[in-house]
Amino acid sequence: MFYWLLKLVVLGPLLRLVFRPEVKGLKNVPRSGPVILACNHLSFSDSIFTPLIMKRKVTFVAKAEYFTGKGIKGWFSRMFFTGAGTIPVDRSGGEAAQAALNTLLRVLREGNVAGIYPEGTRSPDGRLYRGKTGVARLALESGAVVVPVALLNTDEIQPTGTMVPAVKRVRIRIGAPLDFSRYADQRGDRFVERAITDEIMYELMTLSGREYVDVYASTLKAPTA
Repeated sequence: MFYWLLKLVVLGPLLRLVFRPEVKGLKNVPRSGPVILACNHLSFSDSIFTPLIMKRKVTFVAKAEYFTGKGIKGWFSRMFFTGAGTIPVDRSGGEAAQAALNTLLRVLREGNVAGIYPEGTRSPDGRLYRGKTGVARLALESGAVVVPVALLNTDEIQPTGTMVPAVKRVRIRIGAPLDFSRYADQRGDRFVERAITDEIMYELMTLSGREYVDVYASTLKAPTA
């Protein structure tokens, strides 16, 4: 309830007025059934603009620290991420990645929409980096279609380290759903998971027009989101 109140009444109308989203391909997001939104990751604001333009509720996971801050800033962060439908995950342990995937898998098995950043962290320089295979495991385990979502200029609106975003029209491009049901009997095959992930990243590269780099972004920087 808080999610829809925030999106439709409190914050959403203001964000739409200020950032005037330009979205191409919204019709590619199925109106029902489990859907994985696979997004490139340029900015902290990606997790704001993606749910904003979708007609269905989108669930992302985020590090638990966003929900445990102190004082007014901590309260605002906690309320914002809770209202945005984000689920906290403890990323300090070795099982953190699996915990995040398990959370999103539960969302998908309930027939809902899960958002994921295959790169695993924000791009350090605006280029598109090698995807991690968690997105493929989610698709195979849930049977959900994967919809590639390219955020085109959020790094210009809110560069890393910037608190106040620039007032600029946000542009988003959404690709056709990718159906990987043909691999349903090959769950756990790491070569199949790699092939699926690379196909998703190719679609994101095509949609975004960003240069692709075949290394993990996490090898170049500490994870931030």
